[in-house]
Amino acid sequence: MPELAEVEFYRQRWHQAACHRPVIAVHTHDGNKLFRHAPADKLRQAITGQRMKSSFTSAKQMLFRFGTDCWLGIHLGMSGELRVEAAHHQPARHDHLTLRTRFHTLVFSDPRMFGKIEFHQGKQAPGWWTRIAPAILSQEFTIEQVAAFLLRRARAPIKAVLLMQERFPGIGNWMADEILWRAGIHPRRLAGSLEAGEIRTLWRECRTVCRMALRTIAGQGGHLPPDLNVNIPDTWLFNHRWQDNGCCPRTRCRLVREIIAGRTTCWAPDRQKP
Repeated sequence: MPELAEVEFYRQRWHQAACHRPVIAVHTHDGNKLFRHAPADKLRQAITGQRMKSSFTSAKQMLFRFGTDCWLGIHLGMSGELRVEAAHHQPARHDHLTLRTRFHTLVFSDPRMFGKIEFHQGKQAPGWWTRIAPAILSQEFTIEQVAAFLLRRARAPIKAVLLMQERFPGIGNWMADEILWRAGIHPRRLAGSLEAGEIRTLWRECRTVCRMALRTIAGQGGHLPPDLNVNIPDTWLFNHRWQDNGCCPRTRCRLVREIIAGRTTCWAPDRQKP
């Protein structure tokens, strides 16, 4: 499942190619389950002729605003991907949604159809978007809220709790492993067994790993945060800005796991912190 940095990477791909350009044609694979929350015919009629005004990410979801009142939401699921193709691109079997502009075609492909498309018309952002939990890097993500949430899930393993999107939006498997390793907390520890100092460390590492992932995979800021304390040759990572060179960000994630914070994110009981 794509995590918050991969979702941001894909959002940037569409945004950079088509923001402020009118959509001249929309193609959908009507009837498949990706459109169970967004009637394909209504979506086509509303977006055709509109310009992409802005785009956003939150947790594992994306939101694209067209015109003044059209909101397109996308969840990639396990196999979804956003691509940018040539203007004359013809939709393939798994290209379930394509938005054509004068210069490009924006493609949402999903071979296994585990993703989701949402659509809303109105002046304000839709409820399914505003109900998403506050971002981990926002001021609303506080130590007190984390502590209260861990207390309510006291009998659950801490890694399972970190994967709960209602408090830790955007965190997935490898990020949870990285957070726990950096915090020195075993994934099988019960959430209720963490002491105050450990909760504070967990909160801090959640924010650090989110910044790390966004800067490395999505290119936000272009550099790693200074507190990672890893020796990575400047000629390799810092000069490699992770531009869109056709490499899937999931592949990039695997590379980042090996490079950042100890070369792996898999828990090993005998592993020592650097």
